[in-house]
Formats: sequence, structure tokens, C-alpha cells
Amino acid sequence: MARVELTRHLFTFFPSLENRDLAVPGRTVAELIQEVENLAPGFAFYVCDESGRLRQHVNVFIDGRPIKDRGTLTDPVADGSRVLILQALSGG
Repeated sequence: MARVELTRHLFTFFPSLENRDLAVPGRTVAELIQEVENLAPGFAFYVCDESGRLRQHVNVFIDGRPIKDRGTLTDPVADGSRVLILQALSGG
């Protein structure tokens, strides 16, 4: 299982995920996002668009490295990896 971590901002929209240990199974980023979706319906559409592509202002890192496949999310995730999903905030 991989450990999925979310930035604080995402808990505003998905409070049921706060204070949870998000150790979820999955071999790809797409599978991990689907597992989080199972825990918090609406999560996948919040981070991905209608075609399943990662939204422009969402970033995913696996063990500190940005994913390469933002289109189909096929980047492999090893057992025990740390996956950070964050939404960039803008404004000023």
C-alpha cells in the first residue's frame, strides 16, 4: 500500500479524509485516486477533469518526484511509496 497525503486545502472539500491514515492499495496514480474516491465520493472529479486527466492546478508527487503522465495517470507506485496530492492556490 502507498501512503497518500493531501494538502490542508483539500480537507476543506473532503473533511471525511481529515485525520485518516490514507494507506491505500494501487499500482498506479489512477488506481490510488480511485481508492481515495471510494473513501470520499467526488474526490476523483475534483482532481481530474472529465477525461480523467489531472487538472491544471493539481500536482502529484511520488516519493518527492512529480509524476510524468498527467493524462492517464499511469505512473507506477511502489508499495510503501509516499504520494502527495496538492492543489496549487492562486490569488494575491
